[in-house]
Amino acid sequence: MPSAQDIATFSDSPPPPGASPWVAGVETREGDIAIVEPDPAWPDVFSRVARVVRDALGARALQVEHVGSTSVPGLPAKPIIDVDLIVADPADEDAWLPALESAGFVLTVREPWWHEHRCLRHATPRTNLHVFGPEAPEPWRHRIFRDHLRRDRAERELYAAIKREAAAVANAHGETVMQYNARKQAVIREIYGRAFAAAGL
Repeated sequence: MPSAQDIATFSDSPPPPGASPWVAGVETREGDIAIVEPDPAWPDVFSRVARVVRDALGARALQVEHVGSTSVPGLPAKPIIDVDLIVADPADEDAWLPALESAGFVLTVREPWWHEHRCLRHATPRTNLHVFGPEAPEPWRHRIFRDHLRRDRAERELYAAIKREAAAVANAHGETVMQYNARKQAVIREIYGRAFAAAGL
């Protein structure tokens, strides 16, 4: 398990010189960023995705967790299910990647310099599957943020407002999802600070 300090400390280090997180070499823009009203079916969609992941990996799936905005009831979101998958060693891709590719997932991001993070996408249902190891602090942050938003209506409303604002500006400028995420970052970090304090970090 990561330390409390690791969980509550963000690292914004860029990729090493010449490295790209994108498996294809560059992030592609897939149309406008759509923020839709909350769908009560999203938890059921996650359950189906989790079943596919667990069926593919068996005991190698140490944890499969619904995170991101679709995991928070009442929160508008991009209609994409975000999932955190914990495996023993993300760098040992031969141990887990082929099985997920056979289940329809496509590796899109590889970031060995950032907690050995990998991200895979699935088209139906639309899913971002984030792969980390047991010591990575990011999945802990995701759960603390999710649970804080589930408890606090004012924070949900604040986050919903910045999501809609960031999406509108990003779409007007033809920006990518990463640029949209950057537009939200200051408010997200403010919410994280309050979530960490509430969690005793």
